[in-house]
Amino acid sequence: MIGKLRGTLDEIGEDYCTVDVGGVFYVAYCSVRTLASLPGPGEAVTLFIETYVREDMIRLYGFKTSLERDWFRLLQNNVPGVGAKVALAILSTLAPADLANAIALRDVATVSRAPGVGKKVAERIVTELKNKAPAFAGSASGTIGLKQELGEGVAPAPISDAVSALVNLGYSRDIAANAIAAALKSAGEDADSPKLIRLGLKELAR
Repeated sequence: MIGKLRGTLDEIGEDYCTVDVGGVFYVAYCSVRTLASLPGPGEAVTLFIETYVREDMIRLYGFKTSLERDWFRLLQNNVPGVGAKVALAILSTLAPADLANAIALRDVATVSRAPGVGKKVAERIVTELKNKAPAFAGSASGTIGLKQELGEGVAPAPISDAVSALVNLGYSRDIAANAIAAALKSAGEDADSPKLIRLGLKELAR
């Protein structure tokens, strides 16, 4: 079982790259985001690998970070109907933190932006992973709890009202939630919605 490849990048294809490891050339299928992050051919590269072994083939899937690989596994192991192709499409469209945020907020529209992911599959992803996403939130871990409360409709009224106000001003729900989460740190848990909105706008203006 191959867990990681470290070598020299040989080639970047449409959905794969080739890595030269001591004269052995490995083909790793990657998300668009991982491919875009790779250096040029001839440069050193490290990929986290998920190995698929079947009767008729062995296929390697490569990821820039272990968190992206964890999401690749999570999507397939916990959501019926999501295979490697769909999981890669999702990770090509959304970074792990963005995916965790969308699931926490129950933002089906954002999840369904990925090619091949319709509304029903997106709803299934949000439903099946709502309790697992926080553990895989990465850089979004600081605000994931608040976003879960917003997604479940149980956030305190001043917070939900403040987020709604920013959304009505044209900000996405994720960006609005981040701004209000930052506002809460300086305003305190007992702040009313006007104060949160004011501080949230200041955060957005930075």
